[in-house]
This record gives sequence, structure tokens and C-alpha cells, in this order.
Amino acid sequence: MESSSDDDQCGTPLRLTKSVRAPRDVRKKWLRVVVLGSCTALAACLFWGSLGGDDGITEVLAHRSEILPGRFIEVPCSEDYDSHRRFEGCSPRKCGRGISDAVITRDEARRIRSIAEKGLSLGGSDGGASILDLHSGALSVGKHFVNLYRYFGDKIQTVFSEEDFQLYRDVRQKVQLAIAQAFGISASSLHLTKPTFFSRINSTEARTAHDEYWHAHVDKVTYGSFDYTSLLYLSDYLDDFGGGRFVFMEEGANKTVEPRAGRVSFFTSGSENLHRVEKVHWGTRYAITIAFSCNPDHGISDPTLT
Repeated sequence: MESSSDDDQCGTPLRLTKSVRAPRDVRKKWLRVVVLGSCTALAACLFWGSLGGDDGITEVLAHRSEILPGRFIEVPCSEDYDSHRRFEGCSPRKCGRGISDAVITRDEARRIRSIAEKGLSLGGSDGGASILDLHSGALSVGKHFVNLYRYFGDKIQTVFSEEDFQLYRDVRQKVQLAIAQAFGISASSLHLTKPTFFSRINSTEARTAHDEYWHAHVDKVTYGSFDYTSLLYLSDYLDDFGGGRFVFMEEGANKTVEPRAGRVSFFTSGSENLHRVEKVHWGTRYAITIAFSCNPDHGISDPTLT
């Protein structure tokens, strides 16, 4: 028996074992074939990674091609809520994550995305992540934030319309009702909370910490007021952008949601739903984060144009 060991051109160790000594030129030819195959496979992995993949994804909860009337996965609640005031009939006792393509229509998503586009056209981050918050007025401009209502004054009424703000309120109400139904609580016990905002993400290199959207985090830890988090996607994975999938992080079994315009993803905000967003590799990803608190003291009003 004779075995030979070489390193391929991609950095992968290759071991070829033969029961009979082969002529040197035949062995070299066989080695070249294996090396070429290994490099081709690696190139394919890198190609698919550039389209939108990160290592560690083991299950897709919602594919972009699916149209889901509703999917809910219950998970054990964390202890994060114990250090906050509890509100009976609202504070999470049943925890989990849900996805639905039946709450918001594609047309509503297109129209509400136009609100984001109009607002963000007034500014935009120098890095890859821009924020528009119609409640507080926060708008990314360069490396900073400005209050668009104060900064642009009366010009705002030429950018947005009352119909825009009514659509925003209608969408918020539909998402709120969907969350209440999924978790078996009263919609009236949920209070819109801050920050609730539009995001626009592209592949531009980060300039400040605000641009580094891809880090894993827990919403209840980052924002103590959050009890239920939702995201409404306003663009399509692999049509409008690559990367940018939403990832629930679980040991050995990460779960991902592929964005689709009109898709709503929602979940309890504790560490049972540790999550991150993959880096966007190309194109532009639009979404709106809509958050709810059980504590009325943390509630905020819907934005108004006047």
C-alpha cells in the first residue's frame, strides 16, 4: 500500500491512497483533477456566500419564495422580563417568533417604502445603515442625526402627505393586531414604543458604530421598553439585495428569515430571541422596525404631519 499527501491550491489537505503503485504522470493527472474539483467547489461556496449567505445558518424559517399565511414557533421565555415591571395579560408568558405574509399586502409595502425613500432622500448615512424615525424626527445625515422636523421645517409638508401618515398608522395597527392574536393578548394592552423606525441598508463600509447593524443583540437588553418586536420588510431578498437576512441565533441551530416585501416577522424581545442581521453584500434593503411595550409609561403616539 502507498499513500501520498499533498495540499491543494485552495489550502485543503488532500490524501490519495492507491492499492497499486501508479505511474507518476497518471498520479499527477489524478491529483490535478481532484485539486480542480476542490477549487471549483470552494468557488461555488464563495459565490453563493456573496449572494447572501453567512456561515452557521442551518434552517430557513421563511423562504423568500414562500407566501405564508402564518407560521409561529414557541420558545421558552428567558428571565429578562423578571427584572422589569410585569403587566398581567400582556408581559410575555408565552414566548416565540412568528412570520406572516398575510398581514400587509405587497402594495401596502410598496407604498410605505415610498415614505421611507422620500424621507431618506433628505439625508442618509455616510455608512451603510440609514435611519428615519417619523416619531422623534431622527434622520441619519452623514455621520450624525438631525431632527428632520426642526431641520427642514415647513418643507416637510411638501415631502410627506397626510395620506402617508395615515397609511403608516394603518400598517402599525395591523401589525399590532397580528402580534396580539399570535400571543393571545389584547391589542389594547400593547403600546407603541421607541425606537420605531425605517432602516435602509446597503453594502457601503461602516463609518460609525451606528452603521454596524450586524452585531448580535437582545432587544430587551438594548431597549428596556421593548416587550414585542416586529419587522415589516419592504424589499425582496436576492431581487433587491443580497445578504441582509434576519438570523435568530441558537446554539448549533441558527434560524433565518428571508425578507420579502410585505412580510412581517415578530417575536418576544427577550434573550430567547437573540438575533442579528447578515451584512448586506449588494443592493439596498428596506424595512421598518415596529416595537411594542406593555408599560403605558413607555408608549409613544403615532406621528402626525401637522
